[in-house]
Amino acid sequence: MNYDSQPSAALPRRIRRWFRWLLALPFLFAAASILQVAVLRFVDPPFSAFMVARMFEAWGQGDFGFRIAYDWRDLDRMSPSLPLSMVAAEDQNFASHHGFDLDAIEKARVHNRKMVERAEKRGRPVTRIRGASTISQQVAKNLFLWQGSNRITRWARKGLEAWYTVLIEALWPKTRILEVYANVAEFGDGVYGGQAAARRYWGKDAAGLTANESARLAAVLPAPRRYSAHRPGPYVQRRAANIQRQVRQIGGARYLEALQ
Repeated sequence: MNYDSQPSAALPRRIRRWFRWLLALPFLFAAASILQVAVLRFVDPPFSAFMVARMFEAWGQGDFGFRIAYDWRDLDRMSPSLPLSMVAAEDQNFASHHGFDLDAIEKARVHNRKMVERAEKRGRPVTRIRGASTISQQVAKNLFLWQGSNRITRWARKGLEAWYTVLIEALWPKTRILEVYANVAEFGDGVYGGQAAARRYWGKDAAGLTANESARLAAVLPAPRRYSAHRPGPYVQRRAANIQRQVRQIGGARYLEALQ
């Protein structure tokens, strides 16, 4: 009887132990992610999740010679026209929101609903879908998350994106968020950050970027592998011109000074 009862007695204890570990996992993840974001306020990230994913994608296609172009530059060593252009292009309420632009989300929802209805009437695929991600959300996505279209993983990614966005806004000043974004955003296939883009396309440092070059880099951000900042087509040229106008409207260099 004793021999028979030992395994059955040990089994509930093992289950309880695993159950305690499962209950602890969310708290362990929260603590690890808070520490992760806190450290990156002061330590420049050596790479991002998107860079790693792009490398594995290239290797999976047999391109073992593929290399990521990434060279960190502090914000004060970049031309101010680059972060200004990124704000004008992607998130003009960056200075005032706390990670999520609710007005932009509502406008995007209304716009996208109209696009879906119009496409259904014409029997065509939906085009011109508008996003509402803030720069803070883009930083969270680029640094920590993965890409993909699977429905289940998409919702998991959105939840993690929201969590990391909250942490970034709580633990980093706005200037740090903008600095990281200007360094990890993709400006072409495998080209990450303003310094790498400036060297690749114009043979100069990010400090020497002109207002037009910065606007062209910001103009390709919705689809950096589809559009070219170096050889811009009509769409990028029009968008870049509009971005330069928006930079002036948000206050130009005074905008960055106000973030300090």
